[in-house]
Amino acid sequence: MNEELKVNASALPRSHLEAGSTENVSTAVSSQTPVVESEPELVVNPWDIVLCTSGTLISCENVVVVLIIFHNPNLRAPMFLLIGSLALADLLAGIGLIVNFVFAYLLQSEATTLVTVGLIVASFSASVCSLLAITVDRYLSLYYALTYNSERTVTFTYVMLVLLWGTSICLGLLPVLGWNCLQDEATCSVVRPLTKNHAAILSVSFLFLFALMLQLYIQICKIVMRHAHQIALQHHFLATSHYVTTRKGVSTLAIILGTFAACWIPFTLYFLIADYTYPSIYTYATLLPATYNSIINPVIYAFRNQEIQKALCLIGCGCVPSSLSQRARSPSDV
Repeated sequence: MNEELKVNASALPRSHLEAGSTENVSTAVSSQTPVVESEPELVVNPWDIVLCTSGTLISCENVVVVLIIFHNPNLRAPMFLLIGSLALADLLAGIGLIVNFVFAYLLQSEATTLVTVGLIVASFSASVCSLLAITVDRYLSLYYALTYNSERTVTFTYVMLVLLWGTSICLGLLPVLGWNCLQDEATCSVVRPLTKNHAAILSVSFLFLFALMLQLYIQICKIVMRHAHQIALQHHFLATSHYVTTRKGVSTLAIILGTFAACWIPFTLYFLIADYTYPSIYTYATLLPATYNSIINPVIYAFRNQEIQKALCLIGCGCVPSSLSQRARSPSDV
């Protein structure tokens, strides 16, 4: 009986046995072969590209202003120191936007995020504070016209610079020193890793500075109108000339303040009321116009200035056009 079973077993089709063994071998080999996973493709947010481009333009514009003021010994008056402070703050803001883009896609870590966001917060805070300092300086130059060029004005300017940069640096260091939402996502604002409390402080501070600037510009408008009226009486100008001169000065101030408000107010209000649950497109749509203010600042405060225009002409062509050397300062040049 056993011999019969052996014969029957040996009579099984040889091809069936080979197929079964081949299948077992292939299964074993496939189980031992490591699976190579393809790396996910890097997807770049178009909004981040636009912000990086905006940062590049900001840097290129403001580095020109910083170099002109730094290398020209004739531009050491308080007004130019404040314009240089504004240009330096905007330059750092532009660099911060570029560095943030690079780190976000090439070197992602909590440390780099905290440093870049802190740099952006500090630089934009210094930019807004420098705008307020320029407004204060313009008000003092008109209100105390006879004593403005004294040593006291220079000292006051340096005090303003120390205060505004000290405050801005402190605001920028808050995320690095631990005031961030990396450990608790529920406390995040629309700009990670800033907390909602940090966002509230920045927004309320900005609204306070804007209200102060608005009040100062109203006073400047009154002084400009009064000066233009006195000049018109002294030179026996026609009423039309007086009206044109005054309107030009008021229009300039309105453009300056209106541009500042249009750029910053939307993001400030959104930054104050929104949190991390809101769609990111709203953050980008309000933050981008705020960066445009740093693009416009050199045009309004630096390139319109006669002395800086002369310096640019000397660098560009080595000469100063007669239209610049003969132009007199008017009450509208505020």
